[in-house]
Amino acid sequence: MTKRSRRTHSAGLKAKVALAALKGEKTLAELAQQYDVHPSQITAWKQQLVEHAADLFGGGKESGGEPPVDLKVLHAKIGQLALENDFFVRRAQQGRPAERKAMIDREHALPVSRQVKLVGIARSSAYYQPQPVSEADLKLMRRIDELHLEHPFAGARMLARLLRREGIQVGRRHVGTLMKRMGIEALYRRPNTSRKHAAHKIWPYLLRDRKIDRANQVWALDTTYIPMARGFVYLTAVVDWASRRVLAYRVAITLESCHAVEAIEEAFAKYGAPEIVNTDQGSQFTATEFTDAVLDRGIQLSMDGKGSWRDNVFVERLWRSVKYEEVYLKAYDSVSHARRSIANYLTWYNQRRPHSSLADQTPDEAYFATLPAIKSAA
Repeated sequence: MTKRSRRTHSAGLKAKVALAALKGEKTLAELAQQYDVHPSQITAWKQQLVEHAADLFGGGKESGGEPPVDLKVLHAKIGQLALENDFFVRRAQQGRPAERKAMIDREHALPVSRQVKLVGIARSSAYYQPQPVSEADLKLMRRIDELHLEHPFAGARMLARLLRREGIQVGRRHVGTLMKRMGIEALYRRPNTSRKHAAHKIWPYLLRDRKIDRANQVWALDTTYIPMARGFVYLTAVVDWASRRVLAYRVAITLESCHAVEAIEEAFAKYGAPEIVNTDQGSQFTATEFTDAVLDRGIQLSMDGKGSWRDNVFVERLWRSVKYEEVYLKAYDSVSHARRSIANYLTWYNQRRPHSSLADQTPDEAYFATLPAIKSAA
């Protein structure tokens, strides 16, 4: 068996691919096929572009002479850098393994063995190259998503049995792997036997037995998997709990906290601040980038109990409507097509779709009907 030689890519190609990923008009699978580059490498280049973009606008001018060295200032600077290094190392280890792996830069002067220690992953993980999602798996993921909406309590074992009854031969481990990739899990109450990452704070659930009857009292955020003709995207939405109105959303090719931050920042700019923001325990919502965006505005943060269907059932109803009334009726042929079509549906959902739970009002009607009560009470 011949050993495959290591490929090298020009800086121009890296920049071109990273810009295409940042633009978000194509899925990672489409970009990987177009440029013959692995999806994980595309994610890494995209992150490097975002992190170093500010360097393009730095001063860059060097002074003519060398200033004298002040040992006290130098020692203070070393101490400051040590503190900052500790701060950034701890923050870097908050992300999911895939996000931390994307931070590794094999062309950097710092050895890979040291980089993996700083971000908290095994050295073997830095060299592992997962296979792109196959066409068969994409079809299987779509069917798993449909079954999950119909039977949200079903775990990997039950879903595998249901699929086998349909003539699809698949093992429960493969189903579990695809569920993780899709960001879904069975919704049921269970003992919390999983160990949480020390750097991830899980906030308590604040909505139990609370009466929610006005707009901007509670907002909910969640992310769901959206299948396409080739590949898939993620939809993150900010929803007003009382009126069911979708306040802001993002369609993205990756599952990252920055998309949740962009969505909620847009909602803040348009509609002000709610009393409580409720999310699940997904890593995009437990990341410091997202929690700081909420807490810095004096808003309370609430999180669903892990695996508790009662805490999450409201947002699950929204996803059911989106998928059965929009997504499953169409086969998006591009990311831009998915964005346009989902935008049209959510506009119709807010403005024209009546809800029996809202006395046949639309979300827009229910939302704006309670805003004057908030102003007068203030």
